[in-house]
Amino acid sequence: MSAFGGEWTRQAPPVQVRAYTGRMSSTIPSSAKPLRLLAEQALSRTAGAPLIGGNALQLLIDAAAHFDAWLKAIRDAQQRVLLENYIFRDDDIGRLFRDALTERAGAGVMVLVVADWLGCFGQSSRAFWAPLRAAGGQVRVFNPPRLGEPFGWISRDHRKLLVVDGSYGSLSGVCISAKWLGRPAHAIPPWRDTGVELRGPAVAELEEAFVQSWNAAGPPLPAFSPNSARHMGSVALRVIATQPASGSVYRLDQLIAAMAHRTLWLSDAYFVGVTPYVQALVAAARDGVDVRLLVPGTSDIPAVARMSRSGYRPLLKAGIRVFEWNGSMLHAKTAVADGQWARVGSSNLNISSWLGNFEIDIAVEDPDFAGLLAAQYELDLQNATEIVLAPRRFRRGEQIMSSTPRTPRTPRAGGSSGRAAAGALRIANTVRAALGNTRVLGETAGAPWLTTAIVFAVVAVVAVLWPAAIGWPFAALSGWLALNLSIRGWRQRGRNRREDK
Repeated sequence: MSAFGGEWTRQAPPVQVRAYTGRMSSTIPSSAKPLRLLAEQALSRTAGAPLIGGNALQLLIDAAAHFDAWLKAIRDAQQRVLLENYIFRDDDIGRLFRDALTERAGAGVMVLVVADWLGCFGQSSRAFWAPLRAAGGQVRVFNPPRLGEPFGWISRDHRKLLVVDGSYGSLSGVCISAKWLGRPAHAIPPWRDTGVELRGPAVAELEEAFVQSWNAAGPPLPAFSPNSARHMGSVALRVIATQPASGSVYRLDQLIAAMAHRTLWLSDAYFVGVTPYVQALVAAARDGVDVRLLVPGTSDIPAVARMSRSGYRPLLKAGIRVFEWNGSMLHAKTAVADGQWARVGSSNLNISSWLGNFEIDIAVEDPDFAGLLAAQYELDLQNATEIVLAPRRFRRGEQIMSSTPRTPRTPRAGGSSGRAAAGALRIANTVRAALGNTRVLGETAGAPWLTTAIVFAVVAVVAVLWPAAIGWPFAALSGWLALNLSIRGWRQRGRNRREDK
């Protein structure tokens, strides 16, 4: 039973959640030390983050566990609460968090909140935060539309981060919204999501990441009084606080795809693989690595799901196994490689997360934690459907190459038996897919192109029949861009004049 007054069940029992303080690795042979040092150097430079030891981690599975842990940490706060999230929704969960923050602010605890403007658009308003601000808490909205920055709104703060008293940290894919809990009364299960609790020296890195976001949304924050970074375990990890155009997680994901030699298991909510990353996965699979990708079967953003599915075919042809989650929504962003390395956080495998947003992830180099995440992944696959390629169909006139001699076909008077055989084959494939919990990938590669063509055709018809319906929005957009670019140019001119003096 959760603290929110309801029960949530899954189709399979969850993996036991344990706190991992890590374990000391066995002595590394002297011949392997140079290679190990080279790999550590490559990972540090690629991620732009040092390897920090002495930490303890706890895996959080699904929103109920997150909300319980986060609320407890907030209510126990004595010095400061730093909370950063993409969505704060004005619902039962959102108000529960706001009230807990308000109580701590009223007790003299420093409470700082960063909320993303686009993520909270239509989810909560300025009035939602009025009680917290009245109690002395501070709230900043990240990157609202501004004059002089016509495309500035594209960059978002997609982090989900909590730091309390400089000693407790947590990051995840979970937003502050009851949507993540599902709707038990309507038999809608919770969203599948993953996060971690963190204690130890790496919490200081999480705190620094929050300060980056806070300073990006307003005046700089005075430095905190440092807390003693006590070792809480022996887990080594990197905190990767991605900022726009930095590409730290993208470079790291590419490197891990190149370094994995046995397994690379990925879960992602909004997978839209760019060509270089897809090529890295394909190269790993062709080199014998067991590459798996778990994505939502039903997405809260259907357009992204369609783009994701349009990219299945090259993955499947290379031997990469693709699975779709059967629950309400898979929102976890995780990776685990070779049972030794794992990544958890807010970054999706798409260009927006890699290059456009503020994101927060940890890369863990610990076999215990990686093993736990791998066990959870295998459990998740029990509630997923594997996507497989349909058997190739040959058109009349194509040559079929085979290693066995072909039997001459008997002439037939009609084609009904052939159609019947094809129908029987499709039925057999369907039955096999049902029994094996797989789904045959249909001819979907052209669907996005056809959809786009239809959209442009509709726009063309509207432009001919009702030109004002196209002209007025285009005029408004052009006017907005002209205004913003003029303001930006005027400001730049003023800066240049001041620098020339």
